[in-house]
Amino acid sequence: MAGPVQREMETLLAAALAPTRLDVINDSARHRGHSGDDGSGESHFTVVIESAAFSGKSRLERQRMVNAALGDIPGTRVHALAIKALAPEETA
Repeated sequence: MAGPVQREMETLLAAALAPTRLDVINDSARHRGHSGDDGSGESHFTVVIESAAFSGKSRLERQRMVNAALGDIPGTRVHALAIKALAPEETA
């Protein structure tokens, strides 16, 4: 079951980037007891996102677009965020 931070991330990314694929994966259980684990169960995430908005953009530009869409979540409410951002023409 998705927690409130995960649901918020999904909502923000969907609104900002109109993805054709969006997977927000909670990796927090794998990091329990590690640095950055705040005990909330929502400290570490992976985002896999495909959007036409990424076409012609560099990897760095895509990462910045995702981070901008998420606002204060990365680094404030989420300790670690792995991002795989793809344009539709890059998926098989």
